[in-house]
Order: sequence, then structure tokens, then C-alpha cells
Amino acid sequence: MKKLIVLFVMVCSFAPVLWAVDGCNQHLSPEEFRTKQKAYIIEKAGLTKEEATKFFPLYFELQDKKREQNDKAWSLIYQGKDEKTTEAQYDAIMEGVFDARIASDRLDKTYYTKFRKILSAKKLYQVQKAEMRFHRELLKGMGGKGGAPAKKH
Repeated sequence: MKKLIVLFVMVCSFAPVLWAVDGCNQHLSPEEFRTKQKAYIIEKAGLTKEEATKFFPLYFELQDKKREQNDKAWSLIYQGKDEKTTEAQYDAIMEGVFDARIASDRLDKTYYTKFRKILSAKKLYQVQKAEMRFHRELLKGMGGKGGAPAKKH
């Protein structure tokens, strides 16, 4: 039972990011997702055109690398679906999932240094806040609003 709980927690922790990155809403392609995300972040973080032009290629490069780590974790999680999976195999799966999460966090730290050459710490904070809001609003809006983040009043 503990194994199932741990796997459930791991799946739930990756799900929002993967849904958003994969464009879980069938009406929103990955390109549309990035276009909406970029526009939302530019507006909410107050990025200038010059800042956005320099920032977003690196930002999307980071997102692609983080997606690779998430894909590794999901691949491992799927291996555990086999009922014949041994305790040692579950242990290796969980180690791999944790390693992928750590690698993803390291990427964030590495890219923060790169981003600081483009944006101030305050603007990066605003980008982070906008990114989190975008994902939350996207998931809220998946119930038939075309995947667009809902506007707050």
C-alpha cells in the first residue's frame, strides 16, 4: 500500500506541469500553449520587447530540458505498472524519479544564472509568479474555455 501511495504522490506532483507542457487540452497545440504563455508572462511580468526577445529563447530551452526530465520520470513510473515488479525494481524506479526531479531543479538553478544576465532578480520573480499563475489559470480554464487563462477581475 505504501508503494501505491508514494507512486500516487509522485504522479500527482508531475501531472500539472506535464499537462500544461503537453497541451493536455486538445484545443491547444504546444505552439499555441507557448504563444499564450509568452504573451501572459510578458504582460504580467512587465517585460520589454528587448527583454522578451533575449529571455524567451533561453526560457523555452529550459522548458524543453525540464520536459525531458519529466519524461524520464514518467517512463520510470510506467515501469512500475507491471504487477511482477519487485521491491528492488520499485526502489530503482523511485531513485530514478527523484534523480529526474533533482536534475530538473538543477536546471532551474543553472538557468537562473543565465536569466540574471538578461533580467533583474525582481523581473525574474515576476516571471516566476506569472508562470505559476498561467499554469493555474490554464488548468482552471480547461473546462471548455479553449484553454485560455481566465482573466481576473
